[in-house]
Amino acid sequence: MKRLRAIVIIALFFTVFLAVPMEMKGEAATTDMKPLIYDEAGLLNQEEYDVLNAMANQYGAERETDIIIVTTMNPDNMDVMKMTQDFYDDHGPGYDRSHGNAVILTMDMRNREVYLAGFYKAERYLDDDRLDKIRYEITPDLTNGNYGLAFQKYILSAHRYLAIRPGVNPDSIFFKGWLHLAIALGLASIIVGKMVSNSGGRVTVNRQTYEDASTSGVLEHRDMYLHTTTTKRKIEKSSSSSSSGGGGGTTSGGHSHSGSRGSF
Repeated sequence: MKRLRAIVIIALFFTVFLAVPMEMKGEAATTDMKPLIYDEAGLLNQEEYDVLNAMANQYGAERETDIIIVTTMNPDNMDVMKMTQDFYDDHGPGYDRSHGNAVILTMDMRNREVYLAGFYKAERYLDDDRLDKIRYEITPDLTNGNYGLAFQKYILSAHRYLAIRPGVNPDSIFFKGWLHLAIALGLASIIVGKMVSNSGGRVTVNRQTYEDASTSGVLEHRDMYLHTTTTKRKIEKSSSSSSSGGGGGTTSGGHSHSGSRGSF
């Protein structure tokens, strides 16, 4: 009994160890907390701001990229892409240097538009297509006024995509957490099976042990077709815009970037 208990404990250890994605095993880089949330439109309360700023600092440091959120009422009615470019030129964000690695989400509350841009490392890892994916994911929450939730999804998705090299499909099953868990459980089962087989005798009892072959058999086999029911369901189209527009560009200061634009 003690031996079996030890086997189970070892198996659980392997399950937990193997289920953790490789990208999370490295120790996160430590950095001073800095403001990465610029909520000029006042969409967040203090608690939401603190949580989001802490998330942006932590996850951004792990990817050596500033993850930034800018909200504005846009009193001058500027183009949302131009506002994002000017913000980068004027503030010079970057993980370890001015005008360095950064991804910026800008929300124009006046025209209800959102724009995402990736600079330097983020331009390569968060290209137009990946930024489109992030925008598609957060647009329903933005439309419904769930700004805090939308911003959390943006930070987490940017963090995930920044770990996947350019040119690789980020939606591949090999990057899904459930696959890591399934592999871990499978390996743990193999380990337990080998340990159990080595710890005792072979099992020789099967269904034929108690089965009388002279009286066993299939009495009758019959398939019956009853009827087919067909239903029609109308698929409603989303009322929120998810169309991509503009893509990337270059700031007045000469910094190129990827981009994704849409309404909410």
